[in-house]
Amino acid sequence: MLITKTYHDVPSKLDPNGKPIRIFVISPNVPNYPQAKIPCEIYQVTGPVERFAGQIASHGYVVACPSVYHEFQGPEAIPYDTEGTDRGNRFKIEKEVAAYDEDASLAVDLLTSLSSCNGRIGATGMCLGGHLAFRAAFDPRVLASFCFFATDIHSATLGKGKKDDSLEKVRAGKLQGEVVVRDLRSYPTRATPDHAHEQMVFGKQDTHVPRAGRDLIRQTLEDANVTATFIEVQAQHAFIRDESSKGRWDAALTRSLFSFLLEVFERNIGRDMGPKVVDNKPLEHVC
Repeated sequence: MLITKTYHDVPSKLDPNGKPIRIFVISPNVPNYPQAKIPCEIYQVTGPVERFAGQIASHGYVVACPSVYHEFQGPEAIPYDTEGTDRGNRFKIEKEVAAYDEDASLAVDLLTSLSSCNGRIGATGMCLGGHLAFRAAFDPRVLASFCFFATDIHSATLGKGKKDDSLEKVRAGKLQGEVVVRDLRSYPTRATPDHAHEQMVFGKQDTHVPRAGRDLIRQTLEDANVTATFIEVQAQHAFIRDESSKGRWDAALTRSLFSFLLEVFERNIGRDMGPKVVDNKPLEHVC
């Protein structure tokens, strides 16, 4: 499927400098498609992020990629070198968590305003973007979220002051609305109507999210009765990044998980399968 790329400069109320956020939009050449929001990594919208977005768009989704560091610099990508890594990590903890949330809301607002979109929203992202996709699920307009090696959730260190409330909001039952991140499967589910289904993917050799951190995220989701798919693979951090991955890119594994992502999006935002069926009856123990 052929795709096109454009961008929109959207005003931000929380930018202290009054600068807009640039949101890149990659979409099929045909109207009335579901939408996906891809928060970028700490390097903004780089070549790997754009190619990842393009693959999703070529399967029939209008994709929005926000440049999340608009408070500090323009929309250009940050290099994958030492200076760029240090800059991206510095911006990550200088930006207010509320400003990250506003960026996500503005991206969803933009998508729902486009005549080419059908109003059904999903989110995905990697690294910082994985955490932002996780937080996107708190917006009831987001129907599916697929998070690749999301950083800082376990340590609650996203944003200014290095103190975010992502897991606190999960404990408080804030994952609510119609999601898969809210499972819209047509067959009965164990989740309550107010809970989301988070799709989490981590590499077991990821030094950014150690085993104890992954266990904490999983336990918090389960204790809050959130329907969650939690996938751990034999990989390091940034294993889906096909450029400057520092020897960590695994193309075969990326392809396999991308197929899983497409299944989640197709089932939950690609088509309307009706209201979620909730069945909390005890499961029958059968072989």
